[in-house]
Amino acid sequence: MLATQIRQKDGIFYFGSLPAPELLDKVRFISRFYGEGEEIAPARIAHDDEIAQFIARIERTDRAFQRTLSRAKVRALKNFYETAVTQPPIPGTVLLFTAEKLRFHPLSGHETVGNLSEPQSKFLIIDGQHRLAALSFYLNERPGDAATISVPCVIFDGRSEDFATEMFVIINSTPTRINKSHLVDLYEKVSFAAPDRKFAARLVGSLYSESDSPLRYRINRLGGRSQQDKWILQAELFNELHRWSSRDWRRIQVAGGSSREAGRYYGMVRDFLKAAQRVWGEAWGHPNYMVTRPVTLKAMIRVCADLAREDGEPEEGRVGRWEQRLAPWADMLRAFRTEGFYERFPAKGEIERVARIHRELARAASIETRTTP
Repeated sequence: MLATQIRQKDGIFYFGSLPAPELLDKVRFISRFYGEGEEIAPARIAHDDEIAQFIARIERTDRAFQRTLSRAKVRALKNFYETAVTQPPIPGTVLLFTAEKLRFHPLSGHETVGNLSEPQSKFLIIDGQHRLAALSFYLNERPGDAATISVPCVIFDGRSEDFATEMFVIINSTPTRINKSHLVDLYEKVSFAAPDRKFAARLVGSLYSESDSPLRYRINRLGGRSQQDKWILQAELFNELHRWSSRDWRRIQVAGGSSREAGRYYGMVRDFLKAAQRVWGEAWGHPNYMVTRPVTLKAMIRVCADLAREDGEPEEGRVGRWEQRLAPWADMLRAFRTEGFYERFPAKGEIERVARIHRELARAASIETRTTP
């Protein structure tokens, strides 16, 4: 594999990436992991493999890796892979180890970039077992996505038992460690940013937590308490709400600022989603339809902004009024079936596809779209 050789003091290790199916063939799991009706059985560990034996003992005794929690972690990560579209599903490296000394052949003219040989036996996973287990279950369901996912890897080779075990303990036991299934929570970052960003972040928080929100617990906050499957990443929903609120920011300030207007804007999004849910019927949240997938939810938020500009007030009777406006969407159900969806809405990428679905949904409901910046 093509790799970069990295030297830190007296230590040398390698950085590279492998396509997901290829990587999964080169690693061994030493804990049992569960998916939907299937499992990954732990590999047999030879008695003389002291490193694997040590890590396996930690996996069995450390509360962070108990079997029931492993199931929850894998499920949460798999759901993250399903909802991550514009963001990379695996932005961080997995750490691999082999006791074998690998051969590194630099490319001509490059001292630190070259071809790294592969070990005779499979890599031991120092960090990343849950991520790779979730990836395995995900690719079983969606093998077509395999070609689009490469996993960054850091490879340590030819080291002693003490090195590997110490690395494992440092990564998995230090109090400063960030849990693998909880990436940086965007909400905490944007809530201290500019006022318009705080406003959009507050809307996301309300949509996640309020009992009357159609998106309650369906927003992937990368560490939410609910075990329900998530529909859209918090960052992507935030971007759409910020897009809307930033365009209306002067009007929001004149009307009393974010503290007064946040509830009103939340009410409009909530009522729009309730109306949409009624119109889409059984397709709402159904895995055979793309109605509550990120690409459609983002387009619907844009339609909501357009409709709110035309008919946001009065609040009384708004859900019923908007249900009538969106009623033509019921005739579009076939177009939003999962099978063949991307062929029916061809685009160069996610951004273009969201814009196209926005236009088509608005046109069907006779809602004038605002020219986007």
